[in-house]
Amino acid sequence: MAESKRSNAQRLRDSLEDDIINGRRVPGERLDPDELGRTFNVSRTPVREAFQQLVASGLVTVSPKKGTFVAKVGIDQLIEMFEVMAELEGMCGRLAARRISDPELAELQAAHQRCEAAAHAGDTDEYYYENEAFHDCIYAASHNTFLASEARQLKQRLKPYRRLQLQVRQRMHNSLSEHQTIVDAITQGDAALAEQALCDHVLIQGERFSDFVASVRRMEAPISQPS
Repeated sequence: MAESKRSNAQRLRDSLEDDIINGRRVPGERLDPDELGRTFNVSRTPVREAFQQLVASGLVTVSPKKGTFVAKVGIDQLIEMFEVMAELEGMCGRLAARRISDPELAELQAAHQRCEAAAHAGDTDEYYYENEAFHDCIYAASHNTFLASEARQLKQRLKPYRRLQLQVRQRMHNSLSEHQTIVDAITQGDAALAEQALCDHVLIQGERFSDFVASVRRMEAPISQPS
């Protein structure tokens, strides 16, 4: 997705998300809507929309009569959420392998090719957006609207942290390789392999767990710095 195609709210959300994830805005910091409007040359409506999206992902909180603040990250809760996300994605993959239509399979393969192009270009931001489209193809192909809705809702909460994962060295290229395994399993109708591949793709374990915790801790580090 090119920068020009993104709305003002998306651009603002992405910028704030990036600032929070990389520690440029610290937990407890108040976000001033007027200042942000001036900085990004936008009205209050995109600022409000960006705040709503960040609240949905758990990155900011709103305190009545006080304002909007950067939220404190809880690693334990994040890991629990990723565990649930892995199970939901795995279930979507299993059903998709059994139920996907030919047009849906073509759409999934096209989404994978766009991820491949972004990875080869070294563009983590573009990969982040195309990765979203890739996973959404699988949700839709499960043909279970309740499951797809639950998966999308939790994915919305975890989006910034999935983006954070892509900043870990070699993660984008490893992710692409995992996508190929997923596409192959769904194409072949191998429900068990599709389920396991998606679970492994999403679940944070082993070295990925250590890298993720280190990234989140780096994000929290400014809290302990003297003011």
